[in-house]
Amino acid sequence: MAKCKRLVLVNPSPLRTGLSFSRSSRFSPLGLAIIASLTPETWEVELVDENYEPFNYRDADLVGITAFSSAAKRAYEIAAVYREQRVPVVMGGIHASLCPDEALQFVDAVVIGEVESVWHDVLEDAASKRLRTVYRGSGDRLDHLQNPRREILHPQYKLASIQTSRGCPMDCDFCSVTEFNGRRYRRRPPAQVLKELETIPQELLFFVDDNIVGYGPHDRQQALELFQGMANRGMNKQWLCQASLNIADDELLLEWAFRAGCRMIFMGIEAEDMEALAGVNKRLNLSRTVSAYAEAFDRIHKAGIAVLGAFIFGMDSDTPEKLYRRTEYIIDSGVDAMQGTVLTPLPGTRLFRQMQEEDRLLHTNFPDDWDRYNMTEVVFRPKQMEVSELTQVLRDCGRRMYDMQVLKDKAKRTLKDTGRWDSMEFAWQSNLSYRTIAMAESTFAGTLVGGTAPMTPAVVGLSVGA
Repeated sequence: MAKCKRLVLVNPSPLRTGLSFSRSSRFSPLGLAIIASLTPETWEVELVDENYEPFNYRDADLVGITAFSSAAKRAYEIAAVYREQRVPVVMGGIHASLCPDEALQFVDAVVIGEVESVWHDVLEDAASKRLRTVYRGSGDRLDHLQNPRREILHPQYKLASIQTSRGCPMDCDFCSVTEFNGRRYRRRPPAQVLKELETIPQELLFFVDDNIVGYGPHDRQQALELFQGMANRGMNKQWLCQASLNIADDELLLEWAFRAGCRMIFMGIEAEDMEALAGVNKRLNLSRTVSAYAEAFDRIHKAGIAVLGAFIFGMDSDTPEKLYRRTEYIIDSGVDAMQGTVLTPLPGTRLFRQMQEEDRLLHTNFPDDWDRYNMTEVVFRPKQMEVSELTQVLRDCGRRMYDMQVLKDKAKRTLKDTGRWDSMEFAWQSNLSYRTIAMAESTFAGTLVGGTAPMTPAVVGLSVGA
């Protein structure tokens, strides 16, 4: 019997502090579990996850690495260890997909885009020692996906992750999801998702979709079928998800989401200022006023669900005064868990190209400087203030937002508004996690924590995760 070949999958951890500083803010590399599910039994698969263990060399016939931009430098360091031993390395995920020429300086092959359509070819070519340099995945329909091999994931992850859709038509300037997954929103059939959910032993879940309810009546109906299926099957899960503000317009959808176990919804609010939203092409929120935000939060609370609101600091129209006002708005608003963000021009986005053309990027010694693009450090020249001024404002806002008395007051309000201890607990723990990161950033870098998502967007190449 032929000896099994060995595939080592690696999830590198960023070298600097940032969103991954606190273990409670880390999410399992779902994409690597998907890769494992696509790999035949003739390969032995092992996952090295630096979120929980430092990298040590493992014998391998092929290495697969995923990385977001903030961890790209670390990914290349690990790749070098294997290439010195003449072990081929393939890299995928969002950074390699958007910077393939760079990645190919450090690895043998890159997978651009979603991996499912090409992984079989990668394995066959690696086995026959004729690995190509580039494999381009296609954004296929999602009704054929296999269940991830979750048994390879580290057992200490608090939340199990699952995905029901890919793609986003909104195309915000700062977001790389559209570049990677495309503008066509694609959903998995509810029955398929329900079948996968029944295999997950954890009671806590995170739906990694960028918008679990989608953008039209058909998407809404499929989301409703999923929530009703979870509730009617008595799955006994508690979960959080990401959704646009439009979820608040549908009370029936909210009712069934709660009955299915939804206890918190992450929403990319970004700003209460219309000029700021227009500046980053946040079209979905531009049609709503601040009072409409409040009404949306009230409807979500009425369903028993907490709101995790994400806000961006440092947009081109922002001034110190506006950012201090934004902080007070966040504290006073119906947002239960608070996430700030330093505007970060990620590779592949219009924002990155714009700032590159305007010569506003502060750190361009790539790949060494990618670890600065971690959503916590100012990496560009603001338009309305100096870099040092924005940094100080961010420090001030972080201390104000994550003051313990502010967080306690938020928790009391969440309990009052939702009537649910479990929803309050979701928000409280999220705020404590962000506070841990904020305090670390204040100590080491003097910046406010944040990101365009509290966990990573739904990105599947060799990666889904933070």
